[in-house]
Amino acid sequence: MKQITTCLLLLASSLPLAADAPPFAPKSMAYVLQAENLASSREAAVQKLASSDRDLIVIDAAFSSEGDWTPAEIQTIRTGKKGRRVVAYVSIGEAEDYRPYWQKSWDADKNGQPDAAAPKFLNIENPDWKGNYRVRYWQPEWQQIMLPAVDKVVAQGFDGIYLDIVDAFEFYEYDAATQSWLDNRPNPDTGKTYREDMIAWVAAIAQRARARQPGFLVIPQNAPQLLAHADYREIISAIGVEDLFVADRKLRTEKQSRYVVGFLKQLQPSGKPVLVIDYPKSSAIHSAAFEAAARQGFTLLLTDRPLTTLGESK
Repeated sequence: MKQITTCLLLLASSLPLAADAPPFAPKSMAYVLQAENLASSREAAVQKLASSDRDLIVIDAAFSSEGDWTPAEIQTIRTGKKGRRVVAYVSIGEAEDYRPYWQKSWDADKNGQPDAAAPKFLNIENPDWKGNYRVRYWQPEWQQIMLPAVDKVVAQGFDGIYLDIVDAFEFYEYDAATQSWLDNRPNPDTGKTYREDMIAWVAAIAQRARARQPGFLVIPQNAPQLLAHADYREIISAIGVEDLFVADRKLRTEKQSRYVVGFLKQLQPSGKPVLVIDYPKSSAIHSAAFEAAARQGFTLLLTDRPLTTLGESK
């Protein structure tokens, strides 16, 4: 089974790049998930994104409850700067009760516990994010819901996909009996580890998208531990990581960041970007944060945690 999985991972990573695609090496980025708050109208939001100076723009696959971004809007945003890439945010490790796939019967009483009518993949609500529910991401029924969403992102004209809640395996690695996390904990459902299951899930997404659009970018957010796996590093195009250099009004020390940076450095020999998103609460530390990112060779965005603005990036 492990040998077959490895072959699938290598296949996903070896699909050809588009011949005219420039190297993916963004020096700046924007990350806006509430574009309806970015400007006074949808048209103004498109123009604000298009006229920004950012090399990479991450936006939700949908503009808002009004509907998805159109291919024409994506094209307008992309052509605002030469070489720009526009990628779609999609959560693959949690179910969100405001997405089209959600059924009210899954948690009709809204107590955070799946009801009898809920699918087997649905788990409890994330206490930190109301309306977001843990999922058993390795189960086919969940993947069969999400893979068409990947197809839709490709059809919209995005250049790639930005995958959130890739660190969902951490929830399943927690051992309540010992109140500790067990690295590489086996999943009794699959016979692999929860981390291997997530790598296989990301590989399936990459294969699905790149079969339709060669060179499609696949950028996971967080879960730097997975970079210890060479097959995972081959699959992905870059990695995004939050809260690396900044803790509210202070900079983290090098010692505090060292563990995560150690994993991130494993990606750099391949020339794949490391994208850092930090949420400072004081402008006084901006310069020092950018200096810290430059020392590591990382691309940094300083922005608001609700992700409603362009923030600052360089």
